[in-house]
Amino acid sequence: MKWLSKWPTSCCIYANMENNFGVHKATISSFKTIAVSYMKGSLCVLKSHQSVCVDRRNLDNQQGVSQISVEEAVSRDDIHAAFICTENESHQDYVRTFLQAGKHVCVEYPMTMSYQAAVELWDLAQKKGLVLHEEHIELLTEDFKELKRAVQGKILQEGTLHFTGGALKAGFGFPAFSGIARLTWLVELFGKLSVSAATLEEEPAKGYSKLTAKLLTSDNRPLTWVEERQTGLPRAKNINFVFDSCTLSEIPAAPRGAVGLFMQDLIHFSAKLAGQVSPSQLQGEKERVLHCLELADKIQQLCQS
Repeated sequence: MKWLSKWPTSCCIYANMENNFGVHKATISSFKTIAVSYMKGSLCVLKSHQSVCVDRRNLDNQQGVSQISVEEAVSRDDIHAAFICTENESHQDYVRTFLQAGKHVCVEYPMTMSYQAAVELWDLAQKKGLVLHEEHIELLTEDFKELKRAVQGKILQEGTLHFTGGALKAGFGFPAFSGIARLTWLVELFGKLSVSAATLEEEPAKGYSKLTAKLLTSDNRPLTWVEERQTGLPRAKNINFVFDSCTLSEIPAAPRGAVGLFMQDLIHFSAKLAGQVSPSQLQGEKERVLHCLELADKIQQLCQS
């Protein structure tokens, strides 16, 4: 199987389409690569035949993928979609640039560093009739799917989600935004939430930070979300969800899926481009993304007040 090279901090990947929308091959970020032959087989509705990339560094030709400037990318009529995979703090500007140029956009989470900015970008996409898609592969993992099945039908009493990981790199933003994948888990599991309190502990010399957010479900059940990071700290998610009938203290084990996470997300993006996703599903995704960004905004405000 032939793989694209990994390009850390790649800015954008663009696809040149013949008839329909889609991509032939793309590097999604420094950790995420897509198999070229796999994409050929999976995205059968797409007519793509060429890809180009934009990067702030000078790159050699990578398996036929050539580098162009942002200015060229936004001006070319044969480029219809952009994948934004930069540091979090630059997502917003790139998304706006390509939407204004009439390009569909797939962007890594978080889309922006503020709720209001995301509202404005979605309004812009709607005005121009474009697809704006925020990648959320954490909802596609098999362990999350198992956890969601385990939670279904149970009445929550209280719960905690505690994430640990290495120190945040520059450009990834406030922890409530860089860790929005975990916040999205809680919203998907327990519905709309509100923020009652939030604190941030930091020891920059040790690369240490700990965000603690107190949340409430719609029926006032308490949830605690913790994002704890330090250089060398193992990456892990720990849960303790207390229900009326049982307690879940471990995320259920699940085998890896047959289709990679980024391929699943890319297929979903291509379905949106092809008009195969219902308006109600599109609206539901938009409301979830904006709700999570609004919660992150509120958490940041409380921590900085």
